[in-house]
Amino acid sequence: MRLLSVLLPGVVACLLLAPPAVHASSRAEIDARVREALAEFRRTTQAGAELSGKSRAMLVFPRVIKGGIGIGAEYGEGALLSGGKTVGYYNIASASVGLQLGVQAKSVVILFMTDDAYQDFRKRKGWKAGVDGSVALATLGAGGELDTDTARRPIIGFVFSNKGLMYNLTLEGSKISKIDPE
Repeated sequence: MRLLSVLLPGVVACLLLAPPAVHASSRAEIDARVREALAEFRRTTQAGAELSGKSRAMLVFPRVIKGGIGIGAEYGEGALLSGGKTVGYYNIASASVGLQLGVQAKSVVILFMTDDAYQDFRKRKGWKAGVDGSVALATLGAGGELDTDTARRPIIGFVFSNKGLMYNLTLEGSKISKIDPE
């Protein structure tokens, strides 16, 4: 346990500071995972499926892994889709300090509902949730309906796993950067 607490900060630093190409999966791998995640997303929430059809673009991170012991890190790769086509590849990364222990896997879908929100995201080299754009995290009511205030936001985020929509999570502070997988 002591060795792990000494090594973990170095591992976290390497994950967050290493060039994205070191981590990049192939385009084919990312595309396949994105298709699977979108199918799961549409099964998980009808409201999200309907909104995705109305969105200007969607950023899909099929597998975001978060782990930590006191100091945590999160990383995932995905694709930006517009008009049903992939227009770019991105990663999402964040670090945290606090009471935490374990590993978690989740999928993230971020919908850009307006052209302004989408264009603002595209023109930035690195985009930080909560700083460069506010992401309204979706929560569903008892009938599976999306909160009407959230549905009107320019950027809407969904966090889910194979167990369904996840609650009490945040994307604030997550940095999203363009990558160039092989």
